[in-house]
Amino acid sequence: MRRGSGWKLAGILLYSLLGASAGRPAEDGSTALDPGLKAYQPASGLKGTLRSVGSDTLHPLMKAWADRFTSFHPDVRFDIEGKGSNTAPPALIAGSSQLSPMSRALHASEIDAFEQKFGYKPRGIRSAVDSICVFVHKDNPLRRLSLDQVDAIFSKTRLRGGKEIRTWGDLGLSGDWASQTVRIYGRNSLSGTYVFFKDHALKGGEFREDLKELEGSAALVREVSEDRGGIGYCGVGYSTPGVRALPLSETASAPAVEPTAVNAYAGDYPLSRILFVYFNQPPRRDQDPLVREFIRMVCSREGQELVLKEGYFPMPAGVARDELAKAD
Repeated sequence: MRRGSGWKLAGILLYSLLGASAGRPAEDGSTALDPGLKAYQPASGLKGTLRSVGSDTLHPLMKAWADRFTSFHPDVRFDIEGKGSNTAPPALIAGSSQLSPMSRALHASEIDAFEQKFGYKPRGIRSAVDSICVFVHKDNPLRRLSLDQVDAIFSKTRLRGGKEIRTWGDLGLSGDWASQTVRIYGRNSLSGTYVFFKDHALKGGEFREDLKELEGSAALVREVSEDRGGIGYCGVGYSTPGVRALPLSETASAPAVEPTAVNAYAGDYPLSRILFVYFNQPPRRDQDPLVREFIRMVCSREGQELVLKEGYFPMPAGVARDELAKAD
């Protein structure tokens, strides 16, 4: 199996982390759920409110999970805020949220801040797999990009060494496209997608000053769908008919890869990642029953069906079992 140098998650290739059962194609070429995923068996008598603060990328999925959860537990209410992954750790530390969905792993400094207050580390589960896509307008004839080109489009520091790209002609487009300006859109700095894209696509470089930052991924995709010269990045789950995700390669000489589930699981798509849900679990104490039941539902067949429905890629049964144990 080819080990792409462009992406490791928690220092481990995603294929190895998830296992060979991930990415099983269905007859129509889509990704099927692992048949080993267990159906959710709801507990009884749950009441109260679950508050979630964190990722915009995970916001639609959190809402879908919440709706499904309350169908099992009608006396439970949800309060969900999705303004970016950077908002999650402060809320979890302050106790103003029980759930912290994040499109990136916690930084060491965030773990340290949590541990300084509580005396133990936060827990988190792997809840889904995502691919960050580079989207262009549906009418744009460009067929692929290398990460060197992505860096040359979005970054002012260009740590990958590419020549600055300002027009679509710089990318080889001709005719009316050749002189058109490449207008760039991105997420704001509160976003885990912003951090991941900066670290992996730009090698930690700085974005150009003319980047138009959007608070949410839906807004970004809408802007690109309305701007024939636009290009932007966000999670695969936000794809719409008005935009097209470009196949990406690590370098210009490497084959470009589509952001499909199978390519993400195999480690071949260079901008894929795990989506996390963090929570506060004191050692040697019973877990909050609402949090425990929510984690159980996310890791169940019903929870992972919603991952697929929302456009993300589900976890295999072995990983779901491992994550479920973290809530106990």
